[in-house]
Amino acid sequence: MSNVEAVTDADFEATVLKSVQPVLVDFWAEWCGPCRMIAPIVEDIAGEFGMKAKVLKMDIDANPRTPMSLGIMSIPTVILFKDGKPVERQVGYRPTMKGDLKAKLSALL
Repeated sequence: MSNVEAVTDADFEATVLKSVQPVLVDFWAEWCGPCRMIAPIVEDIAGEFGMKAKVLKMDIDANPRTPMSLGIMSIPTVILFKDGKPVERQVGYRPTMKGDLKAKLSALL
């Protein structure tokens, strides 16, 4: 069972854009192999940051409006938000991804 909550088109604004905490959103799809590769990384980050930051996942097939409005062209895409604005975007899987995302999220706290 994932400890990463899902966010939808319907609650994206309230949950992400109006959050007082920094937010990491993993945009993914069930059929995406690299998305499955980064899922454990996203879960580890959620566990490590706890209540200090929000870590969420959005299924782009079930929620096409938000990814389109953010210009997401390929997945996996991970976007960090602060004060309702996207401040960092990583596309695809990289071996250094966990350390990079942790450092960037820590810097936003």
